[in-house]
Amino acid sequence: MPASGDGRASTATGRFGAADAADTARRAGAVPVTDPATDAPAPGGTPGLQAGRATGTADARPAERPHRPAAPREPAPIPHPRSNSGGPADTTGEAPYRLLVIEDGDTGDFGLIEALVADSGARVDLHRAGGIAEAADLLAPTTLSARRGRGRPVDFNCVLLDLAAPGHLVEPAHPADEAFPSDGLDGLRELRRRAPHVALVVLTDAAGAELGAAAVAAGAQDFLVKRETDGPLLARALRYAVERKRADESQRRLVEAELRGQENARLQRHLLPTPLLDGAGLAFTRRYRPGRRRALLGGDFYDAVRTDDGTVHVVIGDVCGHGPDEAALGVALRIAWRTLVFAGLTGQQLLTTLQHVLEHERRSDEIFATLCMLVLTPGPRPQGADGASPGAPGVEHASLFLAGHPAPLLLGPGGTPQLLPAEQAGPALGLLPCDDGLAAWPAQQLELHPGWSLMLYTDGLVEGRVGAGSRRLGQDGLIELIADHQAGGLSRGRLVDSALAEVEELNGGALTDDVAVLLLERNPVPALMG
Repeated sequence: MPASGDGRASTATGRFGAADAADTARRAGAVPVTDPATDAPAPGGTPGLQAGRATGTADARPAERPHRPAAPREPAPIPHPRSNSGGPADTTGEAPYRLLVIEDGDTGDFGLIEALVADSGARVDLHRAGGIAEAADLLAPTTLSARRGRGRPVDFNCVLLDLAAPGHLVEPAHPADEAFPSDGLDGLRELRRRAPHVALVVLTDAAGAELGAAAVAAGAQDFLVKRETDGPLLARALRYAVERKRADESQRRLVEAELRGQENARLQRHLLPTPLLDGAGLAFTRRYRPGRRRALLGGDFYDAVRTDDGTVHVVIGDVCGHGPDEAALGVALRIAWRTLVFAGLTGQQLLTTLQHVLEHERRSDEIFATLCMLVLTPGPRPQGADGASPGAPGVEHASLFLAGHPAPLLLGPGGTPQLLPAEQAGPALGLLPCDDGLAAWPAQQLELHPGWSLMLYTDGLVEGRVGAGSRRLGQDGLIELIADHQAGGLSRGRLVDSALAEVEELNGGALTDDVAVLLLERNPVPALMG
């Protein structure tokens, strides 16, 4: 404990200072000169004290006294806080260290530690435990239920463990262990196991310096040698142990957070689909950006597969919401969609079954999902009689199904992008029940001419703001934006990336909603994926 004096100064002036002297003068009859209108110090008056006026009658005049020019006054001294301790002043402002000493009561070293603490000048609250079991009970976190009706437990900063008699500090785990010699660190290991969150300094005798080094290797933050330790060294060791333990804990939490982040990233990355378009002769570009920070997966989902008959199935969807539950539901719908496609379902039957999956997987009845599905069937090849070269691709046929989702853009070669018709769009999945026939998703038949490209996207791409106002980009703005980038010669991945970059620039920053963009292009060479 820090040494302390009686706090008395040699003179009355030293004890009380200028403030007490002024109070003495005030009691003797001196009053401050103030302005009667504002009750503030009068202009020209001194901030100190002047002789008081007579308080008897209104005719009393202080003019009977000879006028004397005011003498120049010294600046008022800055008051300093008084201290009740004659020991070293604590200027750090830090909270006291709460030190738990674990030692064998027979050694009598606790008095030595008290003397060292008093000599250190540091603010240390000392507590003592007679063994590891007692110390572990004091160091264990106390639950709220156990704390009711009891005083608040002491939150120790550091533990000082005496290794002089470890056999008295920890009981063997098994009676047979008593037959084996101990290396003197049993108590330390038991304490590390039962209270791993507390900084630990070990205390050894002069012949145990090597044991102290072994203790640091086993998990202690520092070690001290008896009879070679003074107060300042003890204070420095405590401070070092606490700060090193805090740094170790921060590093441990950082590593754990990084590992969790990497695990989550791997998990989410594997949940994103791998399109199966081998042999389709299509170039497939996809971009995916979740709206949640530090996430790789959002409520948007997409997939593309080619079945054995040569039909290409493409889907893009959006689950309402942006949290992890919506992301999980999007993954479930995407996997279910692929399974149903390979099972031979398509069109109305597939979407009805997918809505049943949504209804069973969602956490509340208010959750719904929008969806756009494209089914591209192999088209006939043109004959050589019409002037086309044999084997050149001709008009292809596709079926478009919309469930409350924005219609795709048709990007023709050298022309303005066109918004595909959405007159036959059905409701979003999960809004209307399928049993009464209200939820229907009829097919919109399309003819795709040579050189076609289709851009499928979620509403996060068109709901970004334009400028600081409330205006949204919208589908008309997207058409104009894509046309400008196409006119600049951009295509495929460069076209999608530049469009996304400009949408974010118009929005004034990253988009808050999930965004998924698919660009499907007829390509006479083997399929490319970007």
